[in-house]
Amino acid sequence: MNRLTKYSLLFWIMLLLLTSCYNKKSHEGKIFHYNEFSGIPTLDPAFAKSQATMWPAHQLFNTLVEIDDSLHIVPSLAKSWDISPDRTIYTFHLRTDVFFHDDAAFEKGKGRKMTAADIEYSLERIIDKQVASPGSWIFNRKADTIQPFKAIDDSTFQLKLLRPYNPILGILSMQYCSVVPKEVVEMYGTDFRRHPVGTGPFRFVHWEEGQALVLKKNENYFERDSAGNQLPYLDGIKVSFYDSKATEFLLFRQKELEFINDIEASFKDEVLTKNGTLRKNWEGKIALHTSPYLNIEYLGILVDSSNELLKDSPMKSRKIRQAINFGFDRRKMILYLRNSLGTPAESGFVPMGLPSFDSSVVKGYNYNPAKTKQLLAEAGYPDGKGMNAIKLLTIAIYADMANFIAKQLEESGIPVQVEVVQKSLLLDMTSNSRAAFFRGSWIADYPDAENYLSVFYSKNPAPPNYTRYKNPVFDVLFEKAIAETNDSLRYKLYQQADQVMIQDAPVVPLWYDKAVHLVQPNVTGFNPNALNLLELRRTEIK
Repeated sequence: MNRLTKYSLLFWIMLLLLTSCYNKKSHEGKIFHYNEFSGIPTLDPAFAKSQATMWPAHQLFNTLVEIDDSLHIVPSLAKSWDISPDRTIYTFHLRTDVFFHDDAAFEKGKGRKMTAADIEYSLERIIDKQVASPGSWIFNRKADTIQPFKAIDDSTFQLKLLRPYNPILGILSMQYCSVVPKEVVEMYGTDFRRHPVGTGPFRFVHWEEGQALVLKKNENYFERDSAGNQLPYLDGIKVSFYDSKATEFLLFRQKELEFINDIEASFKDEVLTKNGTLRKNWEGKIALHTSPYLNIEYLGILVDSSNELLKDSPMKSRKIRQAINFGFDRRKMILYLRNSLGTPAESGFVPMGLPSFDSSVVKGYNYNPAKTKQLLAEAGYPDGKGMNAIKLLTIAIYADMANFIAKQLEESGIPVQVEVVQKSLLLDMTSNSRAAFFRGSWIADYPDAENYLSVFYSKNPAPPNYTRYKNPVFDVLFEKAIAETNDSLRYKLYQQADQVMIQDAPVVPLWYDKAVHLVQPNVTGFNPNALNLLELRRTEIK
């Protein structure tokens, strides 16, 4: 039985089983259904460090500013803002028609008006050590150390910086900076993670962890469309948590889900051609949405020589790290394992889609097995002789990719053992410097190269500096870049910093990503964006 026949048979068996046991969704009202394969660990935006958490946070909360489809900073809770001549004080003028969702923590259970004091509280909460937000680093060495956040009056908020920092508005658009009400957070304590209250287009109804999350339209939402109609158009959102991508795909085929994000490896060849287009038999039945996505997939290499993990590791050597980068064919990997959905990462860590990206300036690595062998010999391992096996940690959905790389590296003399672990374990290991070689990805929080290069700034903890990279030359270039107000000069500094880091090779860039959505034909106003943020305010189900 060939592979395609086997998967087709598996498909129909699972479809029959699923049809018999799955309660079909109700079509009463316009409810947008999607599945979160990896689960949602929390609904508290202070802990929105993964896409799984960012997506519901974007529905429940708002930030001072946000990123539009063209990657521009636009108003949200703030109507406008002023910047002081020395560019260290930002004064935000707030909307006065924004109310929190109804909740028992408020007087008579009615959501009160949001004020500047709520923004001051929310941002201070991120950097509060007792809260232990993984986003606490975002204001490190940027915000004033005495009084960075200040409510001037109910509708005026002020942010004070230590020095000019051009990407600060992008940082304020991150889900970490969502505005929350103090009395609700204090009333629920740590249980705020499962009882969120914000100002967003949808409000929390129910969450049975591992089963379903239900959100309902916020009838008091402040935004309207260009015709004056109140947003959102949908009546609600329902999220399921099936941990099988095969099950997710089957539910989508049954029209139980409005869309799926990306395609499970075992079914992608059934749906897509090698050129990344829909196969003929799927045309008209589903819609394929693709767009550039500010995400880079990579392999990270721990480079902190004081770490016990590196005591006998060949990856202490820059030449070995470079040899790995030259040792496999990214183009073939994208063609066969990604059906051309992505661009081989043969430049730096900063991905395509950002204005500072220029592959003619930042030179990365391409497939060159002769160069790999040369570097191995120079590092004292001719043809890999005497080299200990390197363990590569990955999660299950990237196992095929890891095995492809391991096989090609082995052909050049670099022995690699692939170990598949749970996503939560891998995150814990990388955050605590217990993974020497690991699969990772970095999704832009805001559209500026600073967001990517901060991953290698030595003064940043892990996250984001998972590799514990440290190079004084890189740090100087990075610091100059973030203080530079001239865009073209800042981009040149970003490029120089990216090149320095790529030469040191603490990472192995794999591909610059594309957002891939399979969408039901009756869904409109659901457009992909470069941040792959789930945007549902203008989505409709016909």
